[in-house]
Amino acid sequence: MAKRSIFITGGAGFIGSNSARFYMACGWHVTVFDNLSRKGCRSNMEWLKTYGNFEFIEGDIRDRKALDSALKVRRYDFILHLAAQVAVTTSIKNPLEDFEINTKGTFNVLESVRAHCPDTFVLFASTNKVYGGLETLQVTDTGLAYTLTDFPNGVPETLTLDFHSPYGCSKGAADQYIIDYARIYGLRTVSFRQSCIYGYRQFGQEDQGWVAWFTIASLFEKPITFYGNGKQVRDILFVEDLVDAYDLAFANQNRVTGKAYNIGGGPENVLSLLQLTGRLKKSLSKDVPYTIAQARAGDQKVFVCDIRRAANDFGWKPKTSVDQGLEKLFQWVLTHENLFENINSIPASR
Repeated sequence: MAKRSIFITGGAGFIGSNSARFYMACGWHVTVFDNLSRKGCRSNMEWLKTYGNFEFIEGDIRDRKALDSALKVRRYDFILHLAAQVAVTTSIKNPLEDFEINTKGTFNVLESVRAHCPDTFVLFASTNKVYGGLETLQVTDTGLAYTLTDFPNGVPETLTLDFHSPYGCSKGAADQYIIDYARIYGLRTVSFRQSCIYGYRQFGQEDQGWVAWFTIASLFEKPITFYGNGKQVRDILFVEDLVDAYDLAFANQNRVTGKAYNIGGGPENVLSLLQLTGRLKKSLSKDVPYTIAQARAGDQKVFVCDIRRAANDFGWKPKTSVDQGLEKLFQWVLTHENLFENINSIPASR
């Protein structure tokens, strides 16, 4: 049987490197396509090299010719499209670049697949931001956290889309292109509307990757800012569980093609900013100070995924509890201090 192959855009990033490592361990031919622009990418590449051989192509999804060159020379079984501009704050400052990376870049991926490998399964990492600010949903204040009053199982995929912020627009448009290319052109595509992912190899910053950023900042005594009152809630998902979802979707591609799935920790794995700093205080046996600033545009008070569709269609659910995942992340940061030697260059606030 021929070795299976996977092409990962953004493969040197946090989720990409964890995905590449997983498929390397499974014996696949792994191709990492990345422009190495994100913090930690070069470190992740060196880490991957310790596990074996993989192919690296330095390229940018905004460059259609680069994608064509990569996709026409090898038959890939799976294209995992992770490359993206990932922060709402950055999209507000530079909406054109955000659009070119997230919308046009995804369009380039789809068109290159359509031209060179139309039978390849394509999984797109979308976002919970396609549902907007959720301002019309009733929220209950439980003291340290908000909850969704009318959605105890979380937000379902049937909720009306509402692209809020340039980031929401760019990812939302890409999300819809992914779904429509299955409908109109018969491509084997699926969109994962991911909630808060955290775990190994995540070099969190203040405007993105808050679980990792709070952990890093508390360990290295960097200031932490809550944009809002700290009761904001997300369902958090450990990266290993996310990669399991990717693999199960690939195994059930005939069933998932043309659909969108909410992928997160679900209602059993929720966390507020206040609750995280409380846990870090306990782990460190010292105070974890923070300041409060005005809520940022595009932020949701609470988002929790309803993950029942994924469970029903391809048998997936998270395995890592909040306690287990946070301890894994804490220990990884603690034992990889050398990777954060430039922590003082990270701005404390925006």
